[in-house]
Amino acid sequence: MRTIAKTIFLLFLFLFFTRNIYAEKIAGTSAAITYNVASNTKEKNLFIKKLSIKRIFEKYNAPLIDSADSFIATCQNFNLDCYLLPSIAGLESTFGRFIYPNSYNPFGWGGGMIMFNSWNEGIGTVAKGLRENYLNKGADSVEQIGKIYSESPTWALRVRYFMSEFQKEQEKLQLYLSENTVKL
Repeated sequence: MRTIAKTIFLLFLFLFFTRNIYAEKIAGTSAAITYNVASNTKEKNLFIKKLSIKRIFEKYNAPLIDSADSFIATCQNFNLDCYLLPSIAGLESTFGRFIYPNSYNPFGWGGGMIMFNSWNEGIGTVAKGLRENYLNKGADSVEQIGKIYSESPTWALRVRYFMSEFQKEQEKLQLYLSENTVKL
C-alpha cells in the first residue's frame, strides 16, 4: 500500500510542479540546408532534371547512374524531352541492367544487338536517330514514336510510366530545393 501511495505522490509532484523546457529557446534553430544551384532558371531546371535522373537510376541500381550528365547534354543537343531516352532505357533494359554483354545499348536499338563503345556513344547515337528518323519525320509524341520503335502496342504506355516516375521525382526535388521556407 505504501508503494502505491509513494507512486501517486511522486506522479502528483511530477505533473503539477514541472515546467516545460523548449530547446529551441536555448539552442536556437538548426542550420539551413543550402545547395549551390545556379540562379538561372534554365540551369536550375536542368540541374533538377539531372538529379531526378540520378535518383531514379539509384532506385533501380542502374549501371547508367554515371551517365546522367550525358542524358542532359544530349537532350539539349538534339532538343529532346530529357526524360525520353532514360525512360526508353528503363523499359528496354531496366536502365542498362539487362543488356547484351558489353553492348552499352540500354535502348534495345537495333533489337538490342547494335554494339556501342560506351554509354555516352549509345546515348548520343540513339538520340540522333530519334531526332532524324522519328521526330524530324513527324513522330513527335511518345505514342507516334512507339508505333515505329516497337511492335508492342503497349510500348508508349510503358515509356510514359517511366517518364512519369522521373516527373514525380522532379516535383519532389523542386519542392525540396525551393526557396520557400516552412514555418512550424
